[in-house]
Amino acid sequence: MRSTVTTRGQTVVPAKIRRDHAIKPQMRLEWIDDGASIRVVPIPARPVRASKGLTRGFGDRLLRERARERAGG
Repeated sequence: MRSTVTTRGQTVVPAKIRRDHAIKPQMRLEWIDDGASIRVVPIPARPVRASKGLTRGFGDRLLRERARERAGG
């Protein structure tokens, strides 16, 4: 998909992308420039709530990995 940048630096997020990623009016977008490409990431209105459960089980996996390292494996 393509969009055009206006002389004021504005562009349109294509409708399919807005629908697929639940992008609504007034929603913030994060622009990430890694030097080779640019990514646009939608920021949820309540980012802490949106990330709830994201790290579920991380502590247990970390402890198992550390125990395996101590055991020499």
